[in-house]
Amino acid sequence: MTEINAVTFLIVCPLVGLAGFIDAIAGGGGFISLPAYLISGIPPINAIATNKISSAMGTTLATVRYGRMGYINARSTVPAAALALVGSWLGAMLAMRLSDDFIRIAMLVLLPIMAFYVLRSKRLSNDAGGEYPPKKAMLITMAIAFPIGIYDGFYGPGTGTLLMTLLVGAAHYRLNSAAGTTKVINLSTNIAALFTYLFSGKTLFLLGITAGLFNIAGAYLGTKFFSEKGAAVAKPMIIIVLCIFFVKVIGETAGIF
Repeated sequence: MTEINAVTFLIVCPLVGLAGFIDAIAGGGGFISLPAYLISGIPPINAIATNKISSAMGTTLATVRYGRMGYINARSTVPAAALALVGSWLGAMLAMRLSDDFIRIAMLVLLPIMAFYVLRSKRLSNDAGGEYPPKKAMLITMAIAFPIGIYDGFYGPGTGTLLMTLLVGAAHYRLNSAAGTTKVINLSTNIAALFTYLFSGKTLFLLGITAGLFNIAGAYLGTKFFSEKGAAVAKPMIIIVLCIFFVKVIGETAGIF
C-alpha cells in the first residue's frame, strides 16, 4: 500500500480544490489535479485512480449546480451523454491497440486553431444570438459527443475544454448552456473509468475523498463565479487551459514528459 502522510494532503488538497474551480468554468481541471497527486509522491496508477474519485465528486456538484441554474437541457443532453459513454468505451478499447502519437499530432494542429477561434469568436457570450432550433442543436450535440467520448477514452486531457468550445462553435449553444451540457457529458465519460478504478485496488480512498471535498468546494465557487461573470472569466480561462494543453502535448511528443 502506498504511504501517505500529512504533507501529501497539504500538497494535494489545495491544488485539487483549484482544479475544481477551473474545471467548473472552462474544463481542464485534470491538468492541475493529476500532477498534484504525482508531485506528492503518489505512484502514477494510484494517482490516476484516486484522481477519478476527487474529480468525479467535483464534476457531480458542478453538474447539479448548473442543472439548478437552468443551464442543462435534458432533451438534448441525455442522448449525447449516452453516445459519449459508448464513445469513451470504444476509445478505451482503441487505446489498448493503437499508438496515441497521431492524437498528439492532431492536437498540435487543432489546439492553435481552437485558441484562435476562442479569441476571435463573438459567440463566447451569454448574450450571443443565432441559436439553432432545439432538434438541430440536439443532433449536432450528439454528433460532437460521440467522437469527444472516443477521444476521452483514448487519450483524455482537455476533454471538457474541447467539448465546451465545440458546443459553442458548432452547435451554437449559449455559453452557460455549453458549460452545463459539458459537465453532464464529461461526467458520463468518467463513470465507467471511475467504477473500474474503484474495484482495481489502486485507489487511495481517504486521500481521494478528502481531496474530493476540496474539489467540491472549488467547483461550487467556480459555478458561482461563472454564473456571475460568464464570458468575462470563461474566455481567458479557456485560452489559458488550451495553452497549457498545447505545451503538454509538445512535451509529450518531444519526450520531455
